[in-house]
Amino acid sequence: MRQIRIFDTTMRDGEQSPGCSMNPGEKLQVAKQLEKLGVDVIEAGFPISSPEDFQAVQAIAKAVKNSVVCGLARCVEADVRRAYEAVKEAAYPRIHVFIATSDIHLAHKLRMTREEVLEKVREMVTLAASLVEDVEFSAEDASRSDYEYLAQVLSVAAECGAKTLNIPDTVGYCIPSEMEELVRYMRTHVKGAENVVFSVHCHDDLGMGVANTLAAVRAGADQVECTVNGIGERAGNAALEEIVMALRTRRELLGADTRINTKQLYRTSRLISTITGSSVAPNKAVVGANAFAHESGIHQHGVMMERATYEIMNSGDIGIPQNRMVLGKHSGRHAFVDRLTELGYALSDEEVGVAFEAFKKLADQKKSITDRDLEAMVGSQKGSFVPEYTLETFVVNSGSVISATANLKLKNREGEICQRVAYGAGPIDAAFKAIEKATKVKAQLDSYTIQSVTEGEDALGEVVVKLTSGGYHYVGRGLSTDIIEASIKSYLNGINKIIAGLRERQG
Repeated sequence: MRQIRIFDTTMRDGEQSPGCSMNPGEKLQVAKQLEKLGVDVIEAGFPISSPEDFQAVQAIAKAVKNSVVCGLARCVEADVRRAYEAVKEAAYPRIHVFIATSDIHLAHKLRMTREEVLEKVREMVTLAASLVEDVEFSAEDASRSDYEYLAQVLSVAAECGAKTLNIPDTVGYCIPSEMEELVRYMRTHVKGAENVVFSVHCHDDLGMGVANTLAAVRAGADQVECTVNGIGERAGNAALEEIVMALRTRRELLGADTRINTKQLYRTSRLISTITGSSVAPNKAVVGANAFAHESGIHQHGVMMERATYEIMNSGDIGIPQNRMVLGKHSGRHAFVDRLTELGYALSDEEVGVAFEAFKKLADQKKSITDRDLEAMVGSQKGSFVPEYTLETFVVNSGSVISATANLKLKNREGEICQRVAYGAGPIDAAFKAIEKATKVKAQLDSYTIQSVTEGEDALGEVVVKLTSGGYHYVGRGLSTDIIEASIKSYLNGINKIIAGLRERQG
């Protein structure tokens, strides 16, 4: 059976989705999880785009041992050389070179002729191939390009050393029959096609990203490019988890599978959701909260009699945990670590200490601790930097006949206490203003969302805020059984990320 290569671009194309930016520490955390998931190629970023992105790609290249680590580059010499510097220490480095090939892009974006693009491809793919053995070439907006010209461009790329030829549906314009025809045409008209891997990169503007990807697989594509949870520009990319489970569930029909460890899909989805602050819709295929839920009496009866009556996948195969009480306030550290290991978490001794302390506090507040509680708690504790400020105490007053006030006490890294009082339009607004006064950091609040992690009166509340400061975007996250405390923690987490970002950029 054909093994389809999974090329994950969550940290490059996915990060371009508004509000989904990640700092280098978060990217490294994601890369390690993608390696555990079994992704074949990790596109770690666009090294020329910023010093921070270069740093992230370089760190990932050094840390990842079992997956190809890829850096993106335009057909520009500076881009290619910067990408090489970022990935050169990887166990399996790849440079991914791209340029647009559709007439609309040539005329209005590149302002280049077809001949000029061909020459640029020849020069830059040759340069990339002189630096690394593994070169991928992408023809941006391939699906709207002239087939004959596109085949010519891909032939030149193959001739000059590209081992993977990517055919992107950059704007999500294709329908499945067109995508299948496009891939078949290139496989029969590109010179040297027998020596390269054909790949596709489908966007979801018309809701057909996954369908187009599967059509390409049927036509002979051996690599597919996708993102976790389908995040990405505009309507997003083809979703990794949907492609993988479609291939796994219908492998007899499609004649293909992947080497992905599907039991890590749910955890990977949760990690991306946590870091980016982008919630997964309840009805999202494969990893949504309702993907394996049944409310209809007829459906419930059918599933109880035989799961396959209404479920074509097993939730356990995806790594979706069952909500069951396994720990409580009398549980010890050993049992706590064992359960986290069963859930797939590998924490350092220091991280275990912080997480266990948080667990004990949570166990005092909740009657029962579920796996989802543990996942949410560890996700909020496992950070990529040491915070500048931590919350010591807070008192918030609000009512219909008084002004909302917040009295917050924060502690900085040096152990100094800073206490501030602020008024606001409501208790949360007052608390946020008190944090800004204490930290002397101003930020624009772009969004505020709150949701319950588990069920019941003592459910954990998860608050996610998205902030803008100095033209950069940050995501803050807080968790507590008290929604005011969760809100304060989320905003303080975002402010700490702003401070950390400023420190990194200032060297």
